[in-house]
Amino acid sequence: MSMRAVVMTEFGDPDILSVEDVDRPEPGPGEILVRVVASGTNPVEAKIRQGVAMPGLELPAVLGGDVSGVVEAVGPGVREFSVGDEVFYTPELTTRSGSYAELNVVAAAIVAPKPRGLSHVEAAAIPLAGGTAWEAIVRRLAVRPGETVLVHAGAGGVGTFAVQFAIAAGARVLATAGPDNQDLVRELGAEPIDYHRDDPVDVAFERTGGAGADAVLDLVGGENLVKSCAATRAFGRIATVLPPKGELTPLYQRNQQLHGIMLTRERRRLEELTPVFERGQARPVVQEVLPLDQVRKVHERLDSGHGRGKTILDLT
Repeated sequence: MSMRAVVMTEFGDPDILSVEDVDRPEPGPGEILVRVVASGTNPVEAKIRQGVAMPGLELPAVLGGDVSGVVEAVGPGVREFSVGDEVFYTPELTTRSGSYAELNVVAAAIVAPKPRGLSHVEAAAIPLAGGTAWEAIVRRLAVRPGETVLVHAGAGGVGTFAVQFAIAAGARVLATAGPDNQDLVRELGAEPIDYHRDDPVDVAFERTGGAGADAVLDLVGGENLVKSCAATRAFGRIATVLPPKGELTPLYQRNQQLHGIMLTRERRRLEELTPVFERGQARPVVQEVLPLDQVRKVHERLDSGHGRGKTILDLT
């Protein structure tokens, strides 16, 4: 038996991605087989396709780091899930585990029940980006009520979740975004900063009476982390999901904490963030839903670096 999947046989531009029939996977001990209803897409997948991230990935490979779907079969030893259960998760990326496919085999230990009240399209937007934002805002930066948080790239996949999680924690949120995304950031509850027009460091100091933000999440990388140090108060906290560049002397001079975020796969994090969505304190921002055979268009958008929330692949 076979299934449809987006297969990558070499590294390169979006046109190297093709939808093909491949062998149907089967779950082993401790694994489940999930029929993918929707798959989220993420910037890291474009970097993998380009050969920038995970250049040693064995090819051919199936990309994709977000699944929302229905359990189709369970492997030996799996007790917590049954056929028909609705689940969501971010799989470990190996040659056979990407989510751009009709079926996905995954270790049951990193899978969680899909949040009640959310569609599969909405749920598929959450695991990787939402999990990264939760790790940064809740677990590592430990944002508290009354604090001021600065989120760089607040309109992107991770940023939209980070803004909402920080607000749910009781914080005041400043968020950078381009001119076209000011309204979105405002709708999510943050105070927008147009980085094309204003310096986020100056704005952060102005809006905090000269103190600086209590916590900063850098989703831009490179030299932006140096700017993040400048925008953060003494003894403040900073988290980054991308490699930094530049002179970080201000980090220790101002007694600041720096957290590097590399998402690990676990069920517990998904269980922790689920109630926030079920209570309506956060919502996935879905820019567009496209069929599997338009995956090249999705990757062209990912390459542009100007996403607004998440683009989802519909596999129904």
